[in-house]
Amino acid sequence: MNHPRIAVIIPAYNEELTIRNVVRGFANTLPGAQIYVYDNNSRDLTAQYAQEAGALVRTETRQGKGHAVRRAFADIEADIYLLVDGDDTYDAMAARTMVDKLVDERLDYVNGARVHQNKEAYRPGHTLGNKVLTNTVGILFGRQTTDMLSGYKVLSRRFVKSFPLLSVGFELETELMVHALELAMPIGEVKTHYKERPSGSTSKLNTYRDGWRILWTILKLFKDERPLFFFGIITGLLVMLSMAIGVPIIVNFLETGLVPRFPSAILAGLIGVISIFSLTCGLILDLTRKARHDTKRLFYLSIPLFQRQPD
Repeated sequence: MNHPRIAVIIPAYNEELTIRNVVRGFANTLPGAQIYVYDNNSRDLTAQYAQEAGALVRTETRQGKGHAVRRAFADIEADIYLLVDGDDTYDAMAARTMVDKLVDERLDYVNGARVHQNKEAYRPGHTLGNKVLTNTVGILFGRQTTDMLSGYKVLSRRFVKSFPLLSVGFELETELMVHALELAMPIGEVKTHYKERPSGSTSKLNTYRDGWRILWTILKLFKDERPLFFFGIITGLLVMLSMAIGVPIIVNFLETGLVPRFPSAILAGLIGVISIFSLTCGLILDLTRKARHDTKRLFYLSIPLFQRQPD
């Protein structure tokens, strides 16, 4: 029985202060794993230091973490994929526990949930934003993890090869989570220590800009994956608006036989027609989603969990 091939994927942009520690940490924890650093147009010595530390360095010229990960998922052949940021904030020692959990329990997705004691490691604004976004996804799609936006994950081959990644930036983690939830994949989570960046190293995450981009991604995924619910909400709002405008006109007509506000009556009727179109769109898109979902599920199931069976 052969050991599964493990690929450690580290997307990196201007991480010369941390990349050597990250590469060496995972090389020590997962001996035999191939470590890939996808340099995303770094203007410093990230690529050189990663290569010196023993990583296989590849370049992705389209800017954004999503582009780097999409390229890695397409290019790399492995049985287990470990995805981690290159900022040296995640505990490499947890990697063995996460990999073992995925193998032993035959999971597709193991999330590294961050545990921190230093506010400098994970600022209160980021903590609040993560809770809000994680809970939002939990309400819309189902709750399976406590830290959706963690950049530390272990994924199976069939997850990676069935994942049509579309995100460009930090929305990636949201899309990963929703993909696993929508295909009802077995999911696990491991608590892992999270530390602050070394002095001189700066985060690439913009709290407000990236927070809004992640929220927008959640809304788009909600529309795509729950179209009947999404358009049902719009339909309900339109019906209430139509009634708010039209009911007083109908009451007035029943009492007097006159329609004194004819433009308002037309508007109420037009909004009512639009609400019917909205509901029809939701029904049609829901049927399309079900067909697409079944196709994705069948393709996912056609991919072996491991090409090489673990001992």
